[in-house]
Amino acid sequence: MRTPEEQIYYAAGIAPSLRQLAWQQLEFYAFTHFGMNTFTGREWGDGTDSPRLFAPDAFDADQWVAAVKSAGMRGLLLTCKHHDGFCLWPSAYTEYSVKNSPWKNGQGDVVREVADACRRGGIKFGVYLSPWDRHESCYGSGTAYDDYFVNQLTELASNYGDIFCFWFDGACGEGPNGKKQVYDWERYYSVIRNLQPEAVINICGPDVRWCGNEAGHCRKSEWSVVPAELRDAERTSEKSQKSDDGTFSRKFDSQDEDLGSREAIKQAETLVWYPAEVDTSIRTGWFYHEEEDAQVRTAEELFHIYLDAVGANASLLLNIPPDKHGRIAKADCEQLKQLGEMLKNKFAHNIAATAQIEADTVQTDHSVEFLTDGDNGTYWLASEDSASAVITLRFPELKNISAVVLGEYLPLGQHIEQGEILAGKNKIADFTVVGHKRICMFDPVQTEELIIKITSSRTEAALRLLEVYQES
Repeated sequence: MRTPEEQIYYAAGIAPSLRQLAWQQLEFYAFTHFGMNTFTGREWGDGTDSPRLFAPDAFDADQWVAAVKSAGMRGLLLTCKHHDGFCLWPSAYTEYSVKNSPWKNGQGDVVREVADACRRGGIKFGVYLSPWDRHESCYGSGTAYDDYFVNQLTELASNYGDIFCFWFDGACGEGPNGKKQVYDWERYYSVIRNLQPEAVINICGPDVRWCGNEAGHCRKSEWSVVPAELRDAERTSEKSQKSDDGTFSRKFDSQDEDLGSREAIKQAETLVWYPAEVDTSIRTGWFYHEEEDAQVRTAEELFHIYLDAVGANASLLLNIPPDKHGRIAKADCEQLKQLGEMLKNKFAHNIAATAQIEADTVQTDHSVEFLTDGDNGTYWLASEDSASAVITLRFPELKNISAVVLGEYLPLGQHIEQGEILAGKNKIADFTVVGHKRICMFDPVQTEELIIKITSSRTEAALRLLEVYQES
């Protein structure tokens, strides 16, 4: 057993993989729940609906991508197969797919069109594939269903270009034979690692952790270094939605608010880099329902969810469900565009590089000037074993400041535990963990001097990013 001091040094040395680092740079991306449920008005289909019901009359994947980009999102995940088992691509392993729908006379491929539209639009493409299949007769039979699932996973991983993410939820109910399947997760992972080695595997996967709710709620201190047992897919499944009750998407449980503090990790034999993703929907449901057109989350609400997720060391996955025509509805598009404008306006005027900057602690070759050079490969590094640090910015004139953004250099690990921001002698904000990004918002304040104090760090702090935003 390690001593408490040894455990903290061990935790400070855990770092992300290259695929995890690339994923964290995306920060904000979209979910699109689209399929049989779009046309039946359900959330969870049972696999008995006719493929003839799938009939979008104005399908436009480029319109989806435009809506996603208008909000500032950098990727899109498609529900290629939901729990009902209906496939949005012409899978060779089932007749329950778009090839037996009237859409494009059975010659269409939603996955192809969305993947191509993402590339045309310059955003990443990701895949959701439900392991639970309420249509397939071999579900619950063990290896036979694993073979079926792996065959479909292989189709998606082989035929649609680069995929940045494979997203697995914890759903595991009964199939048409009344049996449940024990998923061979390691086999699924090996297929992805072989065919799409740069892709992250999310939620029931080893790369990205579910935040624990679908309400857009993020912990005050969201550590990326956590006990290894949190990667257990069955543990995630137990906390996942068990039935289509219409309320799960807005609930969160405060029971697991601390996953990575000194207290939380002190007994952990193995720690891993397992960063958090916050997933929520722009609507109450995950699939489109016309009656929810008047219940779309406002841009202001989405803006605060963004700050609480992306601004607190998590990534945000926002669901935007296309309608029966195959388009993102007008109400959703309007709020997404407003959200994008709010984000651009709030983070338009970074003035950090205009300041004279100094730090009370620094290591050779890691100057404090690297904080504001816009290069993610350079970083300021405090003196060895420093548990605290002070960074001071002096502006040539009074500035009206309303936000500070910090980002650690993650290849060295996640170190910063706590800090505060002062305008001159007046404290204007506190912060806890930083990780990939910490956004500190406060009422606008006029000052010529801004001080960032790191009051607690597991070992020397390493920051790649310091942005200071002037109120426009």
